[in-house]
Order: sequence, then structure tokens, then C-alpha cells
Amino acid sequence: MSDEVERTPPDAAALWQRLRAATPARIGLGRVGNTQPLKDVLRFQLDHARARDAVHAPFDAEALAAELAPLSTLIVESEAIDRATYLRRPDLGRRLSVEGKERLAAAMREDPSRLNCDVAIVVGDGLSATGVQGGGAALVRALVRELGDLSLAPVVIARQARVALGDDIGEAMRARVVVMIIGERPGLTVADSLGIYMTFAPRRGRADSERNCISNIHAQGGLAPEQAAATLGRLLREAMRRGLSGVDIKDDAETLLSPPPALDTP
Repeated sequence: MSDEVERTPPDAAALWQRLRAATPARIGLGRVGNTQPLKDVLRFQLDHARARDAVHAPFDAEALAAELAPLSTLIVESEAIDRATYLRRPDLGRRLSVEGKERLAAAMREDPSRLNCDVAIVVGDGLSATGVQGGGAALVRALVRELGDLSLAPVVIARQARVALGDDIGEAMRARVVVMIIGERPGLTVADSLGIYMTFAPRRGRADSERNCISNIHAQGGLAPEQAAATLGRLLREAMRRGLSGVDIKDDAETLLSPPPALDTP
């Protein structure tokens, strides 16, 4: 018995506390008898409920459009007619509905200057309408500030959207680049995270390898909107310079921002 006590680090509790402070992952939860502590079980159930709510929450596109004013906005839908269909048929969430196509076409006819823009920004609910509702407007504004020297199409707000829906929208608007802001799949630590997907020369059929992704944009230790916008700005300008996007475009910010090596001192 004494040997077992000696093999137990005296500061084990402090070590676990430091590790838990460094990650949102569930580690070192301990136990009470043969089960986890009640507070950890309840916290898990709460986080699971938040994740489910984020997936099924209704998306108020009109409220987001009002929040984005005075930016010009258009609201469209995918071919998924409701949330249940969207979850069962991912393919329908990747295609613009007939009504959505007509709405975009009418807006382009009304103001042809909206066509042939540098960048089309699309905001889709994705798998976390909660995240888009809470942080979508701030991220759009950060992107607009970052891309201010480029021509921007009206912001398109899309219901029941998957990432590839941006290809249909960008193609319809003849945009050089489409930037899709979308709610990411919620987890058990973060339920309101956003992602950005950038595609050069958008058109239906683009592969995921032809996109650049910036993920984990949220307030709980994730990327701030300004950080995400700065990263997108670097990637987008490189994409436009080289005429492509995806795996061949890398963000070299870490190299650019890393401090120079220390000089040896006598």
C-alpha cells in the first residue's frame, strides 16, 4: 500500500487542473464510485442539448439582413424544402432552388452592375443556425472592411445551405471568387462555430480540394472575426493573383509573422 502511495505524484490534482485549463476537451473528470461526478454528467448533457439545438434551430434570414443594413442583401433558399429534408438529403442543400435562381436573376437584371464582381459573399445557416445568427453579421462586416478595395456583390443570405451552394450563387452572379460563411457542425464543446470557404471561379461541380477553409471562428477561444478576415484577405488576393484556389494556395502568415531567430551574443 505504501508503495502505491509513493508512486502517485503528490501534485496530480494540480497537474490535471493545468491540463484542463489548456483545453476544452473533457479530460481528468474523475469519478464518484463507478461513475463520473454528477456535475460533469450534467454538463455533458447540457452541451449535447446545445449542439442539437444549434442543428435544428430555425434560421431567421430576415433578421440577419436587417442586422447587416445598410449593406445590400438578397435572401435565397436551396432545394431542401425544410430542415428535415436538409439533414436527410445533403445533395439538395448544395443546389439553388428554382425560386432562388429567379430571385438572383431578377436582381441582376434590375442592377447589372451587380454582375462580374470580384467577390460574392454568401451567408448560409449550415449545421449551426445558432452560430450564424449570433456571429454572422460581425464576420461579414469584418470581411467587407478587409476586402474594401475589391468590388463586392450584394450579400446573399441562404437558407438550408451546404458549402457547395456558394458555387451556384457565385456562378449566377459571375463573381470571380465566392466566399461562403456557414455554420459549422456543432460539437460538445462549441455549438456556434463558423467557417469560411473560398472558391475561385465558382461553378457547380467544384471539388472540395478547390476550396480554402478557415474554421473555428467563435468567441470561446476560437478565431476572432478580424483574424479570420485578415486570413481570408491574404488567401483571396493570392487566389486572384494565381487564378486558382484550394490545396495549391497556402496561408504563409505564420512564416511572415514569426519573430526572427535570436542572434548569438558575445
